[in-house]
Amino acid sequence: MAENSSIEWTDATWNPVTGCSKISVGCKNCYAERMAKRLQLMGQPRYKNGFQVTLHYDLLDRPLQWLKHRRIFVNSMSDLFHEDVPLEFIRLAFETMIKCPQHIFQILTKRSQRLREVSQLLPWPTNVWMGVTVEHGSLIHRIDNLRQVPASVRFLSCEPLIAPLPPISLRDIHWIIVGGESGPGARPIKLKWVVEILDQCRRQNVPFFFKQWGGAQKHKSGRSLLGRTYDELPSFTPQA
Repeated sequence: MAENSSIEWTDATWNPVTGCSKISVGCKNCYAERMAKRLQLMGQPRYKNGFQVTLHYDLLDRPLQWLKHRRIFVNSMSDLFHEDVPLEFIRLAFETMIKCPQHIFQILTKRSQRLREVSQLLPWPTNVWMGVTVEHGSLIHRIDNLRQVPASVRFLSCEPLIAPLPPISLRDIHWIIVGGESGPGARPIKLKWVVEILDQCRRQNVPFFFKQWGGAQKHKSGRSLLGRTYDELPSFTPQA
């Protein structure tokens, strides 16, 4: 659990699950895998299994200890809807989110089919934002799966954006994040791809957040787009 997060669109991370497996083209240079292996070598007990999916039951109640409002990214080091995460464990995580109405919980998955299949078996409090990763034009079917999820906020993460996206309907989508890949072997992102998504957001009245250009040293490339930063968020007021 990170008290603070350097991820631009969230405040903190909560990792009751660690570890994952590659499922699509965007996973090639997974930052979480690199970090997990580094932590394993450092002897961090949470990562004794490296990047194998590991459930941390003792972390399920961690957000209850935070009283001040935070946007919390759920499983930045895994995927809550991974096939090796039991439905009962997912339910326990949702129970914690229900008990913390002062926070916003941002869940992101590449496993949109499983998300769709189990979504009707889960409670969906209004402070849970559900997103899917769409990093390539071949993956826009994930958006259709997301639309069937009864979350109050549905969002897309187009990061790492490694190819242009075709024109898409953003019906029932409330937010889009775009970013380039970072770290060793980062694949390039093109201005044209980003502007095309921005234009679609503008035409369809969807908030747009540009996270980074990325690259091997992302701090050098920054996150300015067309002379400004884009930090738009969906409209949502958490309960006190």
